[in-house]
Amino acid sequence: MENLDQFAPPFEAHAYTAEDKRLISAFFTNLDKSAYVPLIFAPELIGALSSRASRAPEDLRKIFLNEYILPFVEPERDPKETDVEWQERVRYGQELEEFIAFLQGHPITTVFSNPRARAFYIKWLAQYGDDSIAQMAGAHLVFSGLSQVAIKHLEDQRIGLAPIEKSTRYVNYGAKINGQYMYYTDPTLRELGLEGEYRAAMDGLFDAYRRLIPKLTEWLKNKFPEEKTSVVEKKAFDTLRGLLPVATLSQVAFFGNGQAFEYMISRSARHPLGEIRWAAEAAYRELAEIIPAFLRRIKDPERLTETDAYQTYLARKGERTARFTEMLGIQPFSADNARVQLAEYDPEGEIKVITGILFTADKTHASWEACRDHAQSMSPAEKREVMDAYLAGRTARWQKVGRAFENAFVRFDIMMNIGAWRDLHRHRMHTQMRQLLTCAHGYDVPPEISDAGLEQEYRAAIAPAEAIYARIAETDAQLAQYAVTLAHRVRFMQWQNLRECFWEMELRTIPEGHPDYRHIEIEKFRLLERIYPLIAERMMVNTGEYDFARRGQEEKIQEKLRKMESAQTQT
Repeated sequence: MENLDQFAPPFEAHAYTAEDKRLISAFFTNLDKSAYVPLIFAPELIGALSSRASRAPEDLRKIFLNEYILPFVEPERDPKETDVEWQERVRYGQELEEFIAFLQGHPITTVFSNPRARAFYIKWLAQYGDDSIAQMAGAHLVFSGLSQVAIKHLEDQRIGLAPIEKSTRYVNYGAKINGQYMYYTDPTLRELGLEGEYRAAMDGLFDAYRRLIPKLTEWLKNKFPEEKTSVVEKKAFDTLRGLLPVATLSQVAFFGNGQAFEYMISRSARHPLGEIRWAAEAAYRELAEIIPAFLRRIKDPERLTETDAYQTYLARKGERTARFTEMLGIQPFSADNARVQLAEYDPEGEIKVITGILFTADKTHASWEACRDHAQSMSPAEKREVMDAYLAGRTARWQKVGRAFENAFVRFDIMMNIGAWRDLHRHRMHTQMRQLLTCAHGYDVPPEISDAGLEQEYRAAIAPAEAIYARIAETDAQLAQYAVTLAHRVRFMQWQNLRECFWEMELRTIPEGHPDYRHIEIEKFRLLERIYPLIAERMMVNTGEYDFARRGQEEKIQEKLRKMESAQTQT
């Protein structure tokens, strides 16, 4: 059996006191491993905790202790608290202490291991294969540190998983733990004789990242003197994230149903990269503490040969088909080529959308064919009238358009930097396929870097990473991905219906959005205008140019909070 621990990402467990452990050990499957399952079944509490993964540099277990336990079991009164608020906090703390004491003798993994329920899933899921029932329950899974290579592999799974990971916009990635930057090093590199060169290149990227943050921050302060220091700092993080390699370790939390986790583990268990195989095994180990029946088929002793063949089939599709594309060569990015290409669209898209509107209208009992014929016979003015009626009352982008727009599709071939692609990668309601991360398409240099006179240092840091990427890629294209930076470009494809186009293009062009993905979405919208003008003119896409993403965002949030607090006080 393979020793997967050799592929585990570096992790330093927090030194909890005995009292800390008493307070929180019952709420997690472990306190000393980088992968764990929270045993917290209050939706608001686990949702709030998992959401902290985005902006908090600390381990979520430590945050749980400091923010959701200690303020109640060891309360200190805030001068701003009313008597009612203080008494409520003290009362909750007393109940929490009683609950924690109960869990010491009655662990959650024991209390909720209902024999009848477990037997039900073993019979109907593991034995009879009724997969739909595995969608009726779920769990949370957290990795304290995985590389972007591993995280994006897991997040490529479109259905059933909801991920949230540490942000490169709000968190400084330049910290060291035990004298080491937090990035992944596959032990295979040592066997190839490339570990030293790889580590030097990675350390060089992080050194440059740390060195340029104060330089860029100072330049930004001078350029935007009206901005708060905290806002300028986040702008510096956001601009310099391109220097981070995809080997960078990030905290990531997942919520998924049982079926999704089983598939996630199966598609990862035989992956060419050891880190991903380790992640699959770690996920199985922790999830089996609470949903063993959901995962029983993965290691069913009576199905080992069949399971191994299935997992190998899932993991090696790209490897098996690689020889059929050798003659295509590399089509690198060129300034003469558009970053977004409309690869395919339905010439009758607008007709099909109008057909969908007519088909679902009240009092319609005609066939699809009859509705389509009627739509085709309409004059431009009549089509416009139908569209106006269908969207009447929609006044904001968050108000979703109807499903009639799902009847037309477009395919976009896109090339953009990996850092910004990660934001678009989150969208789920479409088919998205990508290629391996590579240095072949070059990389982006943010205009702020050039304007601040830092471009030479920026490029000097990336050059060694490109050199070691090329050396590793000669042997293993999968393994070479770790040396790619977030500044490098990735090629991917989106096959979207027009309803998803509304949602993604409107959301990702708001002024607060990152300029890199805003430009991509604006390009997509311009292409859509040419083929579906009747639909595009009704999209709330912001095509303006903004020099500072998220400007005024903190003030807007604070204003919303004030209104909410005022409303609560009045009630």
